[in-house]
Amino acid sequence: MFKAVVFDLDGVITDTAAFHFIAWRKLGRSLGIEVTETFNEELKGIDRMASLNKILALGSMENRFSKEEKEVLAQEKNDFYVTLINEISPADILPGIEQLLHDLDAQHIKVGLASASKNAPKILRLLGLAHSFSTIVDPAALQQGKPDPEIFIKACEQLQVQPEEAIGVEDAYSGIQAINAAKLYSVGIGDKHMLKDADYVFGDTAHLTFSKLKEIWGNRAL
Repeated sequence: MFKAVVFDLDGVITDTAAFHFIAWRKLGRSLGIEVTETFNEELKGIDRMASLNKILALGSMENRFSKEEKEVLAQEKNDFYVTLINEISPADILPGIEQLLHDLDAQHIKVGLASASKNAPKILRLLGLAHSFSTIVDPAALQQGKPDPEIFIKACEQLQVQPEEAIGVEDAYSGIQAINAAKLYSVGIGDKHMLKDADYVFGDTAHLTFSKLKEIWGNRAL
């Protein structure tokens, strides 16, 4: 039996992607850069500064701002994003997740969060799920963002389990790459073609159940 499950946040526990998109689009337009929904897909799973750099590159502005100015822009986006997520409630938990967390707790399976979002602790509190997580990795304390495996390795260290004893759950390709590099069993949420490198893919969280995780863990290639 696996000893831990390490979750991403956006698109797995709740869906704040729409809020990120609204905030990035607002910032982009203030700079004369149009951030489309299609381009927004490239921002999923990566941290705030990496997202900003991608947007600036889209507008051929990557060399126009100093590091300090970029930090101000990123903070401007985050301040607006925070006003949007203040409306999040338990009603925004994705289907099946609450039951899965309950079942993992009943089976004494450790649960961790590996999100690039610095707002993750606040979002979990608003969802009423903070008590379900044994640990939350602080992305500000990391050297590298996804697809680097550091965040998942750190989660396993904090949970005191070996990566090979854990399952990682992600909805972004960069997140699946990070899980695989960290040597956890990778579970994707979303499109099988987009997440082709995952060990197993669920179309949505409603099918992500403890019994199914137990089944695929038992059937995994060792």
